[in-house]
Amino acid sequence: MAHCYWHDALSEAAAGDVVALTGDEAHHAAVVSRMRRGERVLISDGAGVLAEGVIEHAERERVDVVLQHVQAVPPPSPRIGLAQALAKGDRAELAVQASTELGVDAIVPWQARRSVVQWRGERGEKSLERWRKVVREAGKQAIRPRLPEVTAVVDTAGLAALAAQWQLVVLEPTASASIAQLPLERDVLLVVGPEGGIDPGELEALERAGAVAARMGDHVLRTSTAGLAGLAALSVRLGRW
Repeated sequence: MAHCYWHDALSEAAAGDVVALTGDEAHHAAVVSRMRRGERVLISDGAGVLAEGVIEHAERERVDVVLQHVQAVPPPSPRIGLAQALAKGDRAELAVQASTELGVDAIVPWQARRSVVQWRGERGEKSLERWRKVVREAGKQAIRPRLPEVTAVVDTAGLAALAAQWQLVVLEPTASASIAQLPLERDVLLVVGPEGGIDPGELEALERAGAVAARMGDHVLRTSTAGLAGLAALSVRLGRW
């Protein structure tokens, strides 16, 4: 399998063009992966364009790639998003990483009432940037032509407001409806609570906004795995897998 690298300017690229990888991408290709002239690579802009090419010249600071094939990949429809509650340790980051690999289309950090972690000020900005870096690296590993957007952190009121854009599905182990039975009418945003579960008042607020609670089997899943299971289930239902 060819290695994949990022380049931000592929929207006007065509077969025969020479694209230069620089900075971290050049270092990773030439030094870490030891790519050399004549080897095939994939290049993505993270916005829907995936190109295949052959390395013409490789150095630590710059790797030139001659493009042989350029493909514009349309966004999936309907989309599947993940509203992930902030969680302690690396649990939320694990969910962000794996959901990117599984094909999630958008990620919304949620400051839930029971979230132990608080994103405020400089710490919040650094944490958000960390999530976006995790998405970028996971997208490269998964060879994704289109990266999921990671939005600014929202509170419960902000999450409820997203019901105007998304069909909110709250993953709740006590729900009567199964995720396999829910009607899917438009873009779906899976909502995953923190370690202690979703506060009842928050669940009520989300349901008033139009959210529907759904369970996945008889077991209680961790915050780091619930969204992944839901994403997998919906990907099968929607024919994406």
